[in-house]
Amino acid sequence: MNLIDIEKRDRLHTVGRLDVETTGLILITDDGQWTHRIISPKHRCDKVYLATLAAPLCEEAEARFAEGIVLDGEDRPTLPATVERVSPTLARLTIQEGKYHQVRRMFAALGNHVEQLHRERIGPLTLDNDLAPGESRFLTTEEVNALARAGDE
Repeated sequence: MNLIDIEKRDRLHTVGRLDVETTGLILITDDGQWTHRIISPKHRCDKVYLATLAAPLCEEAEARFAEGIVLDGEDRPTLPATVERVSPTLARLTIQEGKYHQVRRMFAALGNHVEQLHRERIGPLTLDNDLAPGESRFLTTEEVNALARAGDE
């Protein structure tokens, strides 16, 4: 938040989190209801990550992600997710919830390790290619409204 030069910065919060080793799209707002519509699993807003893996993705990955994965220390499986093989060790994962280190833990449950993780998209909003790490921009009214509807369509 210290990188943002805006009035009333103390009212801002992030919409979800990125761990210290994860790069990519993060949204910042002062609207709690808008945040809830994006991060609540009941609204099923997609979060898309590009994961660089230590080993090739296992053959049954698509089926395992589609049925949900029981994470270490949890009783119930994750919501179904989709995985796209970009290369043997690069995968694009779409989830609709945001449990603690969920993406890393899902791949770990398949016996793999995430070496790099990058969030590319939240709902209909894709990270701008022209924004350098640490840079930000304001969302348009259309983007704010589209994100508020994301997952409910």
